[in-house]
Amino acid sequence: MNYMDQYKFWLEDSYFDEGTKEELRKIADNQAEIEDRFYKDLAFGTGGLRGVIGAGTNRMNIYTVRKATQGLANYILKQGGADKGVAIAYDSRYYSPEFADEAALCMAANGIKAYVFDELRPTPELSFALRTLGCISGIVVTASHNPPEYNGYKVYWEDGAQVTAPKDHEIIDEVEHVTDFHTVKTMSKDDAIEAGLYQYIGEEIDVAYMEELKKQIIHPEIIKEVADELKIVYTPFHGTGNKPVRRILAELGFKHVYVVPEQERPDPAFTTLDYPNPEDPKAFTLALKLAKKVDADIVLATDPDADRLGIYAKDSKTGEYMPFTGNMSGMLIAEYILRERTATNRMPVDPVMVSTIVTTNMAAAIAADYNVELREVLTGFKYIGEQIKWMEQAGKGHYVFGLEESYGCLAGTHARDKDAIVAVMCLCETAAWCKKHGMTCWDQMLALYEKYGYYKETQYAITLKGIDGAAQISAMMDKLRSNPPKNFGDLQVVEMRDYDKDQVKDMATGAVRPTGLPKSNVLYFELTNNSWCCARPSGTEPKIKFYMGVKGTSLEDAQAKVDKLTADLKAIL
Repeated sequence: MNYMDQYKFWLEDSYFDEGTKEELRKIADNQAEIEDRFYKDLAFGTGGLRGVIGAGTNRMNIYTVRKATQGLANYILKQGGADKGVAIAYDSRYYSPEFADEAALCMAANGIKAYVFDELRPTPELSFALRTLGCISGIVVTASHNPPEYNGYKVYWEDGAQVTAPKDHEIIDEVEHVTDFHTVKTMSKDDAIEAGLYQYIGEEIDVAYMEELKKQIIHPEIIKEVADELKIVYTPFHGTGNKPVRRILAELGFKHVYVVPEQERPDPAFTTLDYPNPEDPKAFTLALKLAKKVDADIVLATDPDADRLGIYAKDSKTGEYMPFTGNMSGMLIAEYILRERTATNRMPVDPVMVSTIVTTNMAAAIAADYNVELREVLTGFKYIGEQIKWMEQAGKGHYVFGLEESYGCLAGTHARDKDAIVAVMCLCETAAWCKKHGMTCWDQMLALYEKYGYYKETQYAITLKGIDGAAQISAMMDKLRSNPPKNFGDLQVVEMRDYDKDQVKDMATGAVRPTGLPKSNVLYFELTNNSWCCARPSGTEPKIKFYMGVKGTSLEDAQAKVDKLTADLKAIL
């Protein structure tokens, strides 16, 4: 069916409810809107679904959620995993509880028990819960840090990480084979509960999760020592982080935690924010106002599903609050953990740190300093979670810390996804250590730069929406792949990695070797002078993203270098 046929089918078929049909009647005269809603099915990618909420095949709604869940259920049944059940969590977005229930009731109708959280929970707690409950799979209904008109649906497997190859593509195949909405199963909640196929979960998992987090604390005595002095401002951005963050900090003994009152409560409209993303400086406006009022040492923000952490810390010289990128906060936590575990003889044998290919090169310098192996993986925290599984299966290598540039990290193996709750906890312990030694987290970051070099990273993204946009992004990648630049300004391309072709090419000799990583539409250019640039289409938004990194001799030098590299990239494009 073409998009108009699909539109008419949704309008006329008795399967779809009257509210959905009324929404579609209102766009009857808007051909472009009809096309955008129905020209394709909302893609079930390697992480699941994400899209704008609304009626249509290319939108997030109860029907597309149910259809995707039927595909996942079919896969679980083929894997013989029905008896293990599925854990389901959701965030504070529009329709998140409804989509979670639709997924649960579709699972139940297929004979697969659904364990559903009794209210919103952070994404990392879902990862923890499904492993604790022994489930075959997990679902989180969230669109992470996307604007309020979005929602999404992430799929996890029994190891606690988001699905990776080959399971991701096998699940996608099952979802794509569900072409008739009438074949999708569901049942009433009352019937599912009576049949023992729908069970609420709550406090018992929360308690177990908190206990696992506390195992990552290295110096509880330092927290107690500075508890009366250290001041923390925190905002959950109207999301899931409020209760667990306050709980873990209180249980550890932090006494002065100030939560931004305007952003404390769940709010699907994210009324106080343009964009609920800790990467956006404007999102910190209210938190910084409160920080100045209470004279806070650090300012923390978690995104709506609490898997990403953004921070500001006071500069002791100027009194100003300085922003940290995800690379910076990740390195601050990583260096503290590696240093203090080494100093207290609590470093495991064969320690391993894992980062993604677009994460700061500072990770390699710090790992080498503490004799820790650094493993690089593709972009996406699921590949870091996968490394934990492989280490456990091989009985070789012990995961210590993992991070990605997009404000996500994980200390410990209680979860297999980035965890902003444990990141808040570790960052606050780091802040306590800094306080004890008469400095701030910003002062400590500058000390790390002085020791390892002034690494600086940035990102440049081009948004291209719709059918034409997707074609433009594809053409841009094809051009870079078939006719790669020999230099970016005065920086020569030393090596080009094409992860789609699984090859690394030495640009001087022409020698080629495999990347050693899974196939992915990513191009990485290693440049002279400790610089690099990486190109990849976004998996969740209509964007092509360019990541860049440099190493400077000062903050100013590093900024100048990264600005020039960005300008040189734009000239190439």
